[in-house]
Parts: sequence; C-alpha cells; structure tokens
Amino acid sequence: MGGELDLFELASAIKVWGRELGFAEVGIADVDLREAEERLARWLAKGYHGEMAYMARHGLKRSRPDLLVPGTRSIIVVRMDYLPHEPRFLTVMRNPLKAFVSRYAVGRDYHKVIRKRLKLLAEKINDVAKPFNYRAFTDSAPVMEKPLAEKAGLGWIGKHTNLINRQAGSWFFLGVLFTDLPLPPDKKASGHCGSCRACLDICPTQAIVAPYKLDARRCISYLTIELRGSIPEEFRPLIGNRVYGCDDCQIICPWNKFARHTLEKDFAPRHDLDRADLLTLFSWDESTFLEKTAGSPIRRIGYECWLRNLAVGLGNALPHPDIINALKTRLNHPSELVREHVQWALDNLAIKNQ
Repeated sequence: MGGELDLFELASAIKVWGRELGFAEVGIADVDLREAEERLARWLAKGYHGEMAYMARHGLKRSRPDLLVPGTRSIIVVRMDYLPHEPRFLTVMRNPLKAFVSRYAVGRDYHKVIRKRLKLLAEKINDVAKPFNYRAFTDSAPVMEKPLAEKAGLGWIGKHTNLINRQAGSWFFLGVLFTDLPLPPDKKASGHCGSCRACLDICPTQAIVAPYKLDARRCISYLTIELRGSIPEEFRPLIGNRVYGCDDCQIICPWNKFARHTLEKDFAPRHDLDRADLLTLFSWDESTFLEKTAGSPIRRIGYECWLRNLAVGLGNALPHPDIINALKTRLNHPSELVREHVQWALDNLAIKNQ
C-alpha cells in the first residue's frame, strides 16, 4: 500500500486484518449518531435506565464521538462470536437446582480479549497510515456500540434492543476503534424483525415494554448485575434460577438459528459455570468467589450481590432440606442485603411446602 494512501484500499485491508485477528466481521461507521441521541434522550427521560446513572452522566459524549475523543472522523466496529459449542440453555434453565449464568459470562472477561485484538489491529493500521491516532473501546466508555455497529453494517438493533446479524444471530460481542482517519463508511444495516414478537412474549418480567423499548428496571440482567440494592419482591419469583443475567430473548430469537459457535478458547465455560448447582455456588466463601471469578465479568457484581442472586434462585427452587439448611447458614450474614434475600427465600420455600 505504497505511495499516496488509498482510503478505500485501506478500509478493505482493515477488514481482512480484522478477520485474521479473530474477529467475525469488521465494519466502518461515520460519527453521525443524531437518531440514536434522540432515542437515548427519550429513554432516559422515561427513567428506563434505573440506577444506571452512568448512562446520563457523560452528556453528549456518548452520542458525539468527537466530543469523547477529539479528532475522531470514523469508527471501526468489530464483532466476535461467543456462543459455546455445547450451550446448555434449556437443560439448565429447566432444572430448578441449577444456576443459569448468561452465556457471555461463563468464560473469560471479553473486555480484555477484544481490547487486546483491537490494539493489534490498530498497530497494523499504523504500519501503513502514520501518523494515526486511535482509541479502543469495548463496553468500557460512554460509547453507543450498537448504533455504531448498525451504521457499520454489522446488523440491526432488534425489538429486544440487541444487535442481530442475518448470518450470525446475536451471540457476539462488539468493540470499536475511534480513528482520525476519514475512512469510507459501510452501508447501514436494515431491520428484519418483521411482525415477530417472540422476544417480547418470552421476557419473564415483561421488560421489553414495546418493540425496541426496554425498561431496564424490569430486566433480569439489570436486576442481577447492575442493581446493587434489594431486588424488588415482585420480580424475585420471575427470576427463577437466573443468577447472572438472562438470555431468554436471545434464545427465542429465530435469527439465532444462524448463530455461529465461538472459536475463542477464552470464551469457553470455566469452573462449570454453564451447569453449576445453586447449592455449590452458594457454598462459596468470598475468597473462593474471588478465585473462581478471576478474569470473569461476574466479579464486577461482588460477593454480596452474588449471594443475593443465589438466594433468590434457591428461593425459587424446591423446598428440599439441603436447600433450606444452606439458606439458614446465611441468616446471620453480616450483609443486611444478603439476610433480606435469604429470609425471603426461606419464606417462599415455606409457602411452597404448605
């Protein structure tokens, strides 16, 4: 790629380099996010973000990339598949003694994996496009990754608000490179949800309040991951055995019949988190929790919320003596949050046992 830099040729090369680095697909977006900015403002105005104050904290930096990283002229967007080869969705979800962990979290933390690859991609670009300035992000800054991915042609935002790709479903992570290169953008992806409303109907807590509108305050992923306080009692029975996140809307999505299994060893299940027993996880002390979740996105919720979630799962299980005895061992836990949810679980099991 000698002589004067051909930006179209560079854009093509970037996509080849990205695939060589293990990304399933690479696209390029411009920085115009006015439509997404308006949607976000309406969403925030309704309070759908709940306690996720960070969604409003950065003002327009989230929707105006050049405010977040001055000089940004185009954005390279990548996706990486994460679905394990033997997903045990339904067998685990239908077993009240098992703990369901969202598929994205059963392996190593995707942030580090993708960010490392993005930096390698940037180095390749830098070899032919000096001076080249960039910033790599993976769900780690006020960045509108899904609208950018839609603009980059990697898929459309479905009625459940996840990104869907016609050839690969929705089981993938996203990452972005903000660049100061005026790269030619790809064509925005068109939507293909049609009249389907499977995700709306399957949602256990009816968090998808309308097509393309998610009330995070009702979402099990929010309740078990983002929320740091008490889970509202109205939602606890609906959570079932989902102790970290919820994949129902993706499991039911007909486009995921095209989902591709990951080739990344880092995303393979660790410590049997794709099929662990609720009682086993509930028996972990804090040091075991920290050891088992090292390098995992699960660690971010902390041990206290981990026990809170497991207590709810056990309260939705069966009134078996082993479960009741395990819960009683936590009745004097130092955390009021844990004690509250443990007591709820015992009360719920007592009702079932009547």
